[in-house]
Amino acid sequence: MHDPRIDQLANVLLDHSCKLQKGEKVLIEAIDLPEPNLVCSLIEGAAKRGALPVVTWKNLNVQRSLYMTATEESMKLAAKFEQARMEDMDAYIGIRGSANSSQHADVPQKQMDLYQEHWWHPVHSGVRVPKTKWVVLRYPTDSFAQSAKMSTPAFEDFFFKVCTADYAAMAEAQKPLVKRMEAADQVRIVGPGTELEFSIKGIPVIPCNGDRNIPDGEVFTAPVRDSINGKISFNTESRYQGTVFSDICFEFKDGKIVKATANETEKLNAILDSDEGARYCGEWSLGTNNHVKHPMLDTLFDEKIGGSFHLTPGNAYDIADNSNESRIHWDLVLIQREDYGGGEIYFDGELLRKDGYFVPDDLQGLNIGL
Repeated sequence: MHDPRIDQLANVLLDHSCKLQKGEKVLIEAIDLPEPNLVCSLIEGAAKRGALPVVTWKNLNVQRSLYMTATEESMKLAAKFEQARMEDMDAYIGIRGSANSSQHADVPQKQMDLYQEHWWHPVHSGVRVPKTKWVVLRYPTDSFAQSAKMSTPAFEDFFFKVCTADYAAMAEAQKPLVKRMEAADQVRIVGPGTELEFSIKGIPVIPCNGDRNIPDGEVFTAPVRDSINGKISFNTESRYQGTVFSDICFEFKDGKIVKATANETEKLNAILDSDEGARYCGEWSLGTNNHVKHPMLDTLFDEKIGGSFHLTPGNAYDIADNSNESRIHWDLVLIQREDYGGGEIYFDGELLRKDGYFVPDDLQGLNIGL
């Protein structure tokens, strides 16, 4: 039996996220999906709107073999064709599932670096992000439900509820926060193992409410590149390139990560040594989706958690550019609700958020449901 929630999600992706128009070309890229229902719904929906759908179906086992055997020449060859196709697209929808989210855990870092530098960065950072109307999302699989510590039926109910949220209402609630961030200079963050200061003065502020990520719910900017000083201890696990990192702690001096430790300290530092920009941060963002309360080892969900923020070693987005360039972009999440240890955020000395709750009167709409 066809699940009507899939069609509802497809409509959100086509109309709200991509705003797909007649005659536009859309690339639908599916990675490790257990079945094609959402892809079929997107194809049919795009065609009904007079658009031109193109589909790629990928598999993590196949990608692992490509990465394990990669050479600079093979990665450049793959990127050549993928980049040419992406440049011909008006929109991109990336749907990522996984039977095993750790499939790439044993791929050597030098091999992943070849992929990041010669394939991912030219295709996605170079073309997809700045030049298409794009949106990415995960797909509700058994392994995803397991990471969320939920049964599959319960997780599917949660997934579709969160992913088809009222994004218009979310956009309205974010407006006062955008104004405050645009006016702010100095940010101070305190919490267990965390005492961090930086400036966001002059960096554009971007509200996110369903245009680029599903689910969504964040307002982001970037720190002035050399302004971060202090220490931060993240309390949320992060899966990156197939490895689960926990207890990540950074010490900053003039914007640079000068010390980094974790459960996998050697791997962590290998990633941060990918290039010069990897030890500087390209994004700082406040999570505003109060339907998402707990981490599930998936960045697209975890970075939106109500009462959280994320800080990102690596590349800055063009729309909120602090001039940092890197082939990595790694969103690391710190939840500041009381049940996760609490914490405070100050803008120019004024208390903005305490224990996950926004304090000023004009931001109370962002506390609903927390």
